[in-house]
Amino acid sequence: MANLVLENVRKSFGALEVIPSINLDIKDGEFVVFVGPSGCGKSTLLRMIAGLEETTGGDIRIDGGSVIDTPAADRGVAMVFQSYALYPHMTVRQNLSFGLENIHMPKEEINKRVEAAGRLLQIDTLLERRPRQLSGGQRQRVAIGRAITRDPKIFLFDEPLSNLDAELRVLMRVEITKLHERLGNTMIYVTHDQIEAMTMADKIVVLRKGVVEQVGAPLELYNKPRNTFVAGFIGSPRMNLIEGKITASGSGSVTFEGNGLPPLTLPLGIDLPVGTKATLGIRPEDIIVGDTGWPADLTVAEQHGANSYLHCTLQNGEPILVHQQGQSRVERGDTLKIAPRADHWHLFDEQGLRIDTQ
Repeated sequence: MANLVLENVRKSFGALEVIPSINLDIKDGEFVVFVGPSGCGKSTLLRMIAGLEETTGGDIRIDGGSVIDTPAADRGVAMVFQSYALYPHMTVRQNLSFGLENIHMPKEEINKRVEAAGRLLQIDTLLERRPRQLSGGQRQRVAIGRAITRDPKIFLFDEPLSNLDAELRVLMRVEITKLHERLGNTMIYVTHDQIEAMTMADKIVVLRKGVVEQVGAPLELYNKPRNTFVAGFIGSPRMNLIEGKITASGSGSVTFEGNGLPPLTLPLGIDLPVGTKATLGIRPEDIIVGDTGWPADLTVAEQHGANSYLHCTLQNGEPILVHQQGQSRVERGDTLKIAPRADHWHLFDEQGLRIDTQ
């Protein structure tokens, strides 16, 4: 196990700067997820930690020692790739032992590690098969097993579940979470799927264009997103964001008017200048359908059995999504009255930064 520190880490490809500067402290035994849209730099950052990509500047320290000039094989990390990267002509046993043989580990120790990894991942009955004889989930277990046999300080996962179907992804993310609990190693996991991030991480790092937008526990980011980007990215379905301005302020409340929408009074512990541009964020599950509020025309009602997702259009033409538990009886073409649940809304300033209520 190990702690990891990134200090002013930068990466450029020629004149293209993909990571301006990242500072990050990952504690021993943490499960940290890098999440963000495609092209945000998360996989590049992971490859720099692994030593597969050179840094342009800054320092990477594992257990206090710099590894910038340390070859990938000597950093004490093991990486699990999206493509599994198994040797098709080798058996599972040979795939698990190949890396250990290359460093001339004694055969007895290799066998011991391979057997232990096989039992841990429940692939001990598959050791004599070849990759083509395995399912996608079994192949991914072999790829993880190959990392385990190296007994690394840090595990690195680069979108390991993206090639699996939806049901298998759910099963495998539970298995990886259990694996972390059993091993206790520091794990860094890259994904663009924020559901994986929310369900697996001790700590989430949200990236955009090579910049860290927010770091924190999953529910911290969900309940108090630092800006509109994090608010819109963390949570499924995403938060509704409605642009407008403050038209009245005082006595512990403000009046928010979305473009072309009726005014909405919100309790706020601070005063804001009238005319201030703002964005109101409301999660779909925090919208009440009742007798008062904004009129919203229902365009599509998705019935999921235990949940209903109501796709609506506000008077100004903006879409808004409402999540209701259970089975809704509303139908396409109905006009609903919707309002945010008390104290379950978010307000952001003109720069998109969170305005904290008191």
